[in-house]
Amino acid sequence: MNLSERTAALKARLDTKPGVTTLAGAPPRSSVPNTLRYKVMEKMFAILSVRGAEWVILKCDEHLAQVLKAQYAGIGHRTHLDPRFWICVALDADVPAAEIERLADHAYDLVRAGLTRKQQAQLKGETA
Repeated sequence: MNLSERTAALKARLDTKPGVTTLAGAPPRSSVPNTLRYKVMEKMFAILSVRGAEWVILKCDEHLAQVLKAQYAGIGHRTHLDPRFWICVALDADVPAAEIERLADHAYDLVRAGLTRKQQAQLKGETA
């Protein structure tokens, strides 16, 4: 699977998560989006690069993030988001596609588990 196919596959996986909304982000003075921010019930769990360097930033358990950063050269930190709870995965690095998909699922599940009971009930109502 080539790099743009990996990005497209990951985008398709993120797009199908229940209750997900997507917000396109563009750099200053540009009308062409270069990132997609993924949220569930207004809480962000992923940022996917769709132009230029291909990467994804994912919400992650603090202890798992430490293990992953030690295990893979392609996992590090990229933004102003708290490095204890967010990881950046380079899609062209040593991280297998299956692991990236598992981490995307983990990010979604982590944020979904932190929703209030009311939000979780609303989410279940949307997916039923």
